[in-house]
Formats: sequence, C-alpha cells, structure tokens
Amino acid sequence: MKHKMEDIDQLIKDTLNEEEAKFYDALDEQNLFQMLGGLFKGKNSWLALVLNIIIAIVFGLLIYCIIKTFDTNNTNDLIIWVGGVILCFFMISMLKLYMWMQMHRNALMREMKRMELQISSLSGRIIE
Repeated sequence: MKHKMEDIDQLIKDTLNEEEAKFYDALDEQNLFQMLGGLFKGKNSWLALVLNIIIAIVFGLLIYCIIKTFDTNNTNDLIIWVGGVILCFFMISMLKLYMWMQMHRNALMREMKRMELQISSLSGRIIE
C-alpha cells in the first residue's frame, strides 16, 4: 500500500509545475512537534500563547492545592482543596483538548489544500 501511495504522489508531482510541486511538498504530513509548532503560526498564534500561559498558571495552582490538601486536618477544608484540585485538572484538560482540536483542524486544512491542488492539477490536464 505504501508503494502505491508513493507512486500516486510521484504522478501528482509530475503533473505539477515547479512552484506547485514545492507547495505540494510543504503540505506533507507533519510529526507531533511540527504540529505543535504550527499552533504558534498564523492568525491565532496569540491565542495559543495565552492558553499556554493560562495552563502554566493553573498548573501552579494545582500544585498549591495538592500541597494544601495534604497539609490540612479539617474535613471541610480538605473537601475544598480536593475540589480545587479537580477543578484545576478539568481546566487543564479542557484547554489541552482545545489545543489538540486546533492541531487536528490544521491537519485537516492541510489535507484539503492537498486535495484542491490535486483537483486543479487534474482539471488542468483534462482541459489540455
């Protein structure tokens, strides 16, 4: 199966001009670190930066709540600090989930651009 995909990619590259082939290569699959770096590029890069700062602050608050949980002797205070720990876990989880969805959206957009490029290449060949 892998050889067939490589053959198809080569056929597509053969039909493209030099500039389109360069663009097609840039749309190739990315590894995890490239996808993470992609969050900090584009129009919403400021949002990724702000979310990471918020995650760091909430993580610090999580550590503080955990320390206070083991420090207390009163049951009511224990319940409050455990609630804080759970709340911090939920906040970090939801913010990370949002960032992973953004990474997935970027990957889908990259695939859609590849498909558009392939369709335009094939339509150009049919017209000729």
